[in-house]
Formats: sequence, structure tokens, C-alpha cells
Amino acid sequence: MLRKMLYRKIVVASSLLLVILMLYLIPANNNEISIPNQQLEYIYPNDLEVIYLLDSNDYLSRTKISASNKDLVSKSTDLIESLIVDGKKKDIISNGFRAILPKNTKVLNISLKDEILSIDFSSEFNNIEEKYEEKLIESLIYTLTSIDGIKKIEILVEGKKLTKLPNSKELLPEYLDKSYGINKKYELTSLNDIYSYTVYYVNTYNNESYYTPVTKYINSEKQDKVKIIIDELATSITYETNLMSYLDANVKLLDYEIMDNKIKLNFNNLILSDITSNVILEEVIYTIGLSLCDELDVEEVIFQVNNEEISTFSEKSLD
Repeated sequence: MLRKMLYRKIVVASSLLLVILMLYLIPANNNEISIPNQQLEYIYPNDLEVIYLLDSNDYLSRTKISASNKDLVSKSTDLIESLIVDGKKKDIISNGFRAILPKNTKVLNISLKDEILSIDFSSEFNNIEEKYEEKLIESLIYTLTSIDGIKKIEILVEGKKLTKLPNSKELLPEYLDKSYGINKKYELTSLNDIYSYTVYYVNTYNNESYYTPVTKYINSEKQDKVKIIIDELATSITYETNLMSYLDANVKLLDYEIMDNKIKLNFNNLILSDITSNVILEEVIYTIGLSLCDELDVEEVIFQVNNEEISTFSEKSLD
């Protein structure tokens, strides 16, 4: 037993001496250590980007999805993939939404020049049902022009420019932008003095809020879009069963000022949900903010109450 214990002590001591010797022999200067050259592969993280998909009530509505952020064309291609029925991104589409581009549709070519995105689709694009063909165009327009640096789109199918809808044969503009409208509603009594504007409403799915734009066509000689939009939201607490506005009917827009890419709105204090803490409901800020950013092509909406700034909205603030 004593011999075994002595043997163990000798082994431990020898091992300790070996470790000390190795540490002593390793050079202290790290520059003397040679590391083979390696090529690093950069992985580009994805960003959340805006897309417009069909909700359970067949409204195109605003949601977000992960997309490439390498360049505008890559990002556009990625977002288009999100719009394809049973496409590669079907498993990450938010609950309550569904894609609209016909199954197996492919992007044959895509390019960007002078802020106009040109997309050439495969022939499957034409397999859209007639009741959805206008919404398909709207979805592409609103999704792709939500990307900074893209103002308009051009659609081709198998290399041939799409000049009319596949089924109804309704003529399309040469280049498509948000003036085309979305979720269109017509409240016309004549063909004279037709005026259009787009308003965002609040919708919910499983207690989660999202925003739905509706383009309305009316007969009106009134041309002040700012006041029309505020009046619309204030008088339409419920536009339809599912589309809500949280703006109180007694809210008054006292005045407004447009400056470069901003608009400043001055309201009476009835826009406040809590007068004691100067709070405006998030839903009120977003419905007004999204509507005016779309219609006026501004980037920021400043909310004031009796000339005191309360809140600021920009599309980037909408998570």
C-alpha cells in the first residue's frame, strides 16, 4: 500500500513538472504563432419587411416577414416568394394571413432602374382567379413599394408586358404605384368629380391588431386629403364589421402644416385617451400615420394637442 502511494506521488509530481516545462517553452510573443489564412463567409442577417397578404375576410392587410437585406433586388425577390401560395415561406407567414400569387409561380427575371422594379413572372401568374386578380396586383404594388428605393413596379409574364388583367381584361397603367388603390370601395352616384383616398383601419386576429388599407372612391369637389382622412376616421368608428377606427367623433383637426417630408397635425384635446398623462391611443396614431404617409408621401407625422407636441409617427416605428 505504501509503495502504491509513493508511486502515485511520483507520477503526479512528474506530470506537474512536464506541464511547467511546456508552458516555459511556448513563446510568449503571440506574433510568432502561425495561423493559416482562412476566407471568412459573411452571413447577412434578415430584416422584418412589410408585406400585404389576404386576411380571413379577403382584405389585403399589412403584416411583416423576415426577408433578405443584402440589396433591393434580393429583398424584392424574397418578398415576392412570401406572396406565393405554398411557397418556400409558407411556414413563417403570420397566423390569419394567406398568400395570393398562384402556386408554382416563379420569378424569371427581376431588375431595378430609376426606382422602377421590373418583374418577369412565369406563366403560372395567369392562373389567378378573376375575383382575386385585382388584389394580386394591389398586393405586389403595396408590398414592393414599401421598400425604400422602389416607387413603381412593372409586371411581365414570360417576357411580355402585362397590359391588362388576365381574366377581366381590365387595362393596367404602364407603371404601377399606390395610386392604383387597394381593397377598393366605390361610393359613387355619378361619373363626375370622382375622388379617391386611402384610409387604414384596425383589424384583429386572435387579439392581435393589424392594419388594413381601404381605397374609397367618392363624388366630391373637396380636395383636402388631410381633412378628408381625419373626418373619415372620426366618423367611421366601425367601417365594416371587422374594420375599426378608434378616433373619437368629437376630435377636431385645428390646423396642419406640411414641411418637406413631414406633416404636423394640431388637434383639440379630445384626441387624447388620457388627458392627465397626454396619451394618444397607439391605434389612433397608426391609422392616421399610415394613411397620411401613403397619401402624401411623407415619412413622419407629428401629433400636437393645442400646439404642444405629444407624439411622432414614422413607418419605421411600426413593429
